Amino acid sequence: MRGPVPSVFDPKCPKLNFGVSQFRIWTHIGVMPHLDTCLGTLRRLIARGDLNGIPLAERAINEYWDATPKKARKSGLRLIQQDVLDQWNAVFGDQRNFAETVNADIEKKLEAE
Repeated sequence: MRGPVPSVFDPKCPKLNFGVSQFRIWTHIGVMPHLDTCLGTLRRLIARGDLNGIPLAERAINEYWDATPKKARKSGLRLIQQDVLDQWNAVFGDQRNFAETVNADIEKKLEAE
C-alpha cells in the first residue's frame, strides 16, 4: 500500500500544488463543459481577428448562457471575460479590436442580467 491519496489542497504535495484561480477555472471546466467550449471558441476567433466572426462569438456566449444554470451564469461569464481580457492584453491590431468587441458584448450581457 502506498498510503493515503494527497489532497489537492495540501501544500506539501508539489505535484498538485497550484493557485486558487487555476483551481477555480479547472473546477468550472470540469463541472461546466459549456464554459470550456465557449473559451475555446472565443480564443480561436480572437486569434483570427476577423470582425466577421463577431456573430459566432455572440453565439458562443449565448449558448454558454443558455446551457448554464442561472446561479452560475454571472461567475462563469466573468471567467470568460477575464480570459478575453487576457487575450486582449496579448494581441494587437484586428485581434485586439475583436477582443474589445467581445468584451463589450459580455459587459452588455452582465448589465442586462
